[in-house]
Amino acid sequence: MSRARSRGFTLIEVLVALVIVAAGCAALLAALNSAARSTTYLRDKTFAQWIAGNRIVETRLATAPPSDGRTTGDVEYAGSRWQWQQIIAATELPGVRRIDVSVRPLETAAADEPEAGGDWTATVSGVLGAALAAPNGALPDWEPAPAESRASDDSTPSDEPADGAT
Repeated sequence: MSRARSRGFTLIEVLVALVIVAAGCAALLAALNSAARSTTYLRDKTFAQWIAGNRIVETRLATAPPSDGRTTGDVEYAGSRWQWQQIIAATELPGVRRIDVSVRPLETAAADEPEAGGDWTATVSGVLGAALAAPNGALPDWEPAPAESRASDDSTPSDEPADGAT
């Protein structure tokens, strides 16, 4: 009698296949987790930059000029609470001050050190200055003079000799 040999996978082969599938699933989950963390970080960084930009615009549009130094506050934006820190300092240019605004989610701020440097999600810089002249509504002329008006000017030297010799 001949023995019929059954075709199939052994237990070892099945276990090796399961280990390979598990390793692939783990790598896929790690890649998805990394992509989700990157997306969350970029979203938070974008919101923080928008908040900092808004704070700079609010400072520039204030009716009273702000004083130099550090101010802090918090704001609700996009369903989250955010902490901001604004530092206004003089620059080397007279009448021009620098504004640095740093923003981070409120839950990442250290509760025992509200004034500490810490890790800010975004920092945006801007300037605030006094006008050099009173606004008069006149627009500057950005267009150069036409070429024919420059060619008709007799005060410009010519490449041709003055005596007419060639």
